[in-house]
Amino acid sequence: MNQWLDDRLHISRLNDKFLRKAFPVHHSFFLGEITLFSLIILILTGILLALSYEPSNSMVVNSFDPGTADAPNLVPAAYHSALKINAAPFGDMLRRIHHWTANIMVAAAVIHMMRVYFTGAFKKPREINWWIGMLLLIFSALTAVTGYVLPYDNYAYNTLKVIYSIAASIPWVGEWVAQAAFAGKFPGDGVIPRVYGYHIMLLPGILLALTGAHMLLMIKQKHTQPQYAKRVAYKKIVGVPLMTQQTPIMLMLTLLFAGIIVLFSAFIPVHPVEYFGPPSTTPIDNIKPDWYLLWVFGVLAIIPGIEFDFLGGNINSEFIGAILLPTLAIGAMFAVPMLDRSRENLYYAENPTNHPVRLGIGVAFMMLLAVWSVAGYKPELISSGILSTENANTVLWIATFLIPALSYFFVQAVVRGIRSLREADERDRTTHAAHADD
Repeated sequence: MNQWLDDRLHISRLNDKFLRKAFPVHHSFFLGEITLFSLIILILTGILLALSYEPSNSMVVNSFDPGTADAPNLVPAAYHSALKINAAPFGDMLRRIHHWTANIMVAAAVIHMMRVYFTGAFKKPREINWWIGMLLLIFSALTAVTGYVLPYDNYAYNTLKVIYSIAASIPWVGEWVAQAAFAGKFPGDGVIPRVYGYHIMLLPGILLALTGAHMLLMIKQKHTQPQYAKRVAYKKIVGVPLMTQQTPIMLMLTLLFAGIIVLFSAFIPVHPVEYFGPPSTTPIDNIKPDWYLLWVFGVLAIIPGIEFDFLGGNINSEFIGAILLPTLAIGAMFAVPMLDRSRENLYYAENPTNHPVRLGIGVAFMMLLAVWSVAGYKPELISSGILSTENANTVLWIATFLIPALSYFFVQAVVRGIRSLREADERDRTTHAAHADD
């Protein structure tokens, strides 16, 4: 039977080329696999949730609180379907699994990109895969945001209103972009079907296409090898084959990961749609995005009120804080491979302390995003007495520049200390070797 299939499908070639691909044995390389496992779980749980979700903001009678015949309690169909999912057996658990998997996927992707950056794995010939990874990170966040508003409770309604306002703030074309993206003026009848289409078709399709391209390039170009591989077999692929050894490891990791997700979901609740109720004109104080977009919200919280006209377009603080500055930050991340001047192909992951400038810039950038994320809690910092209304913006803007700068110089000092210890160890080894020869 195997020979019959091989004669027609050339399975042996597949085995030789792909199934025996060597995978490096290092724990940090599992971060990309965790991101892939998360995507698979999200697709499976999303399919199950889609079977009970109604993507419509048409008004229907709330079956859990129908009101009276003269005054029926009408709620959007999308919100009502979210209530029904929560009331169904294991429905709330399914929502929790979907929610926490999305958060872990973004977190794993962020840490994975950090590993690639700090070890120099973005260098030639892997620049294209760095850019694909950046696109994966961006579209993962967009997919999570669109899913966040689908329950269409009052919290999601206010979130969607903020997103629409940000899109409309783009100079010259903002209103057109916002209406094109959200099917007319907000809140229009087509907003939920449009966002639902993004969430279950467009964005997952983009993610799957980018994931496929990312993996094909990885197979073509091979992983960067850990440093120990240089000592084992110089410029050779050192690792375990995919089919016979890596696959069982991946299966064990998948089971462990699924168990952690279920544990999270069993004890930590997610967005309570019943608490916020259906969409209404009642605003929600201190509305915030999920952690991976909190830094954007922090910039909006501290940027001063700016508004001026330029060549017929209106430029305001909302556009600068939510679109311009984040675009510059993301653009800097895209530019990382182009700033490298090395001509040789990179085979082995670099020790971050051997490249102190790159390490310091990376840590400073992370601290910048951390400061902006803290700025997202400005109202809470004021209400708790840590900051005051008068000094909050000043303190947070000083921190925006000071903390990243201090972080950079602190990293340089630590690296110098590490190098001094290495040199001392090398001198000791040389001295001991000389004494042994004598």
